[in-house]
Amino acid sequence: LITTVIAILSSTSKSIRFELESGNTKCIAEDIKSNSMTVGKYSIVNPHDGQPLPDSYKLTVRVTSSYGNNYHHSELVESGQFALTVSDAGDYMACFWAADHKPAVTLNIDFDWKTGVAAKDWTNVAKKGSVDVSQLAL
Repeated sequence: LITTVIAILSSTSKSIRFELESGNTKCIAEDIKSNSMTVGKYSIVNPHDGQPLPDSYKLTVRVTSSYGNNYHHSELVESGQFALTVSDAGDYMACFWAADHKPAVTLNIDFDWKTGVAAKDWTNVAKKGSVDVSQLAL
């Protein structure tokens, strides 16, 4: 039980919305422990509900380690996701680029990044072992 509580406290989950102006880059870093799972999901928020996103609303996304390893790369997408188990502890960075447009556009991006215990589906883990899910809600 103590190990489970420590693992929960050492996991992180970030869900943010940020603005990215065309022609610019924004990077978000996360310090991840070795042998930890991390998952991320990102999408451009549609400014016009019920209509398709404008053609200019595209991102290029790259996830890298501080050692220079590339773990995810998507070009000119509206949304995407990544999942990996890191072998080396350190800073991992998700960078978002928006292509340059005239006139400039500002993209709102939803980004959810979970690491460690927060990245696992505890319902499935509880079925496979003896984890009491009610103890995980701290």
